Amino acid sequence: MSANESMLLVVALGGNAISKPGEPPDIPNQFKTTAETAKSLADLIEAGHRIVITHGNGPQVGKVLRRVEMSVPAVYPLPLEICVADTQGGMGYMIAQCLSNELHRRGLRDRVTAVVTTICVDRHDPAFDCPTKPIGSFYDKQAADELQRQDGWTMTEVLIGQYRRVVPSPAPIEITEKEAIKKLVDSGEIVITCGGGGIPVVRNDDGQCEGVAAVIDKDLASALLAREIAADGVIVLTSIGSVCLNFEKPNQTELDRLTLDEARRHLAAGQFPPGSMGPKIESAVQFLEHSNNPDAFVLIASPEHLREALDGKTGTRITRT
Repeated sequence: MSANESMLLVVALGGNAISKPGEPPDIPNQFKTTAETAKSLADLIEAGHRIVITHGNGPQVGKVLRRVEMSVPAVYPLPLEICVADTQGGMGYMIAQCLSNELHRRGLRDRVTAVVTTICVDRHDPAFDCPTKPIGSFYDKQAADELQRQDGWTMTEVLIGQYRRVVPSPAPIEITEKEAIKKLVDSGEIVITCGGGGIPVVRNDDGQCEGVAAVIDKDLASALLAREIAADGVIVLTSIGSVCLNFEKPNQTELDRLTLDEARRHLAAGQFPPGSMGPKIESAVQFLEHSNNPDAFVLIASPEHLREALDGKTGTRITRT
């Protein structure tokens, strides 16, 4: 399938698509960056593609949690799953408004809907005993050690000399609102869903849902969503605009293409860090393994070069063969 053919695409927005490195991550700057990203999304829509948008919330939910911890005992605390729900609603509103405004500016139909989404996970998932999902800001070692001592956070080095808090990240099993999302997509709506990986819930012995303190990886949730709605492809927008072997080493090599077998092999060899490119490659493998579309693909690219990446000029395209 060529870039000129109409496709149904799941577009996963990473942190750089909403908050640029080096700029204060406040609300005005998030709106400004999201409005820039909306131009690339509108390019896809103007070219005739149908898109479903997902997004991460690591920096945002980390800040919300910090506010919660700093405000106790003046106000009651919020559990992590409520913080995920709150950021999902607020960021969905922001993305929907920015994209609607851009589509309106171009004279295109601006039907954009944000769906607050819950996702079931296995309550016995071993991830609950081994936190790995980075959230919140980056810290140097001294600050990370202090937060670990003072607040009981689990900290990990995600880049050389840079640490982040990590929380459990169980695998997504079922998107609770999948039927509603399908109906919206089929009716022509541009849907924003699975924000922050979705609100994690488990089923108790009675089959009822309960929220849990975890963050589902948004790339894995996006892969599950893409399978559920039979998407042609998944586009992962990230500040790291392509997949690299030996990342941040003298022999770093950028890859413009990867096959499914190559992706599996490099993932098993530890080429892709769990707090960075690892979940993106894992989600690509899961989508390609389970998609019924023989031409299914995953594209990893930067937000500002989305159009060129879809044309094969930049980014990394992952296919079955």
